[in-house]
Amino acid sequence: MDMGLKNKTALITGSSKGIGKAIALELAKEGVNVLINGRNEEEVQRTVNEIKLEFPETNPQNAAADIVDIGQREALFAKFPSVDILINNAGIYEIMSYEDVDDEVWNKYFQTNVLAANGLSKYYLPHMLNNNFGRIIFIASEEAVMPSGQMPQYCMTKSMLLSLSKSLSKLTIGTEVTVNTIMPGPTLSENVQQIIEGIFADGNMTFAEKEKQFMASNLPQSEIQRFIRPSEIGRLAAFICSPYASAFKGSPIRMDGGMVPTIY
Repeated sequence: MDMGLKNKTALITGSSKGIGKAIALELAKEGVNVLINGRNEEEVQRTVNEIKLEFPETNPQNAAADIVDIGQREALFAKFPSVDILINNAGIYEIMSYEDVDDEVWNKYFQTNVLAANGLSKYYLPHMLNNNFGRIIFIASEEAVMPSGQMPQYCMTKSMLLSLSKSLSKLTIGTEVTVNTIMPGPTLSENVQQIIEGIFADGNMTFAEKEKQFMASNLPQSEIQRFIRPSEIGRLAAFICSPYASAFKGSPIRMDGGMVPTIY
């Protein structure tokens, strides 16, 4: 299915690996010129080169920057003053007990997971409204609506993204600009795969066997009993970015593998 996105420009934060990279690849597959972002210049350029090789008809570019840093964010705006699509994917997470989350940690998570995304959205949204087309997607988590208690500082910021998305969506009334949130469940990022490989040292087990055993022991509530693949989230994001998804407005869109037990 042609998503009608050819020659659009998309900035995907945290896109040198993981979910962000998967979204960038799916958008590039649709003919989108993707701006690859991350703090590591080499990793960003490597991803740019990879996408250019795979999708030579597109024009991926290096948008390396620490988006938490206001100065670097403004330099990014100067380099790329307008985009059609903004994917706010960059974020941090860590298992922590509530007692260990001091004010410094709360502030770090707020600055990284919320204010950086808000700063980008605040800059690019007016340009989208002027063009009467644009897509802003926040990547949240099932933890935003079903906190496990293992990452209170992370859960709080992801819940805030749902509220921010809905508030910004109110500014797009009557336009072809949309603001939405995708809530993935447990996803097989590079880091997660390394963790699973490290837990099961048996060299005779395939990764599929390790994954199945881990899910059964640690995430029995998952209905798919496997980790979501980043490419699955990438394909969903590509559709939400398309003109065919213009009725999604301020929507929290779940792709959690059945982790959330409620009907809504």
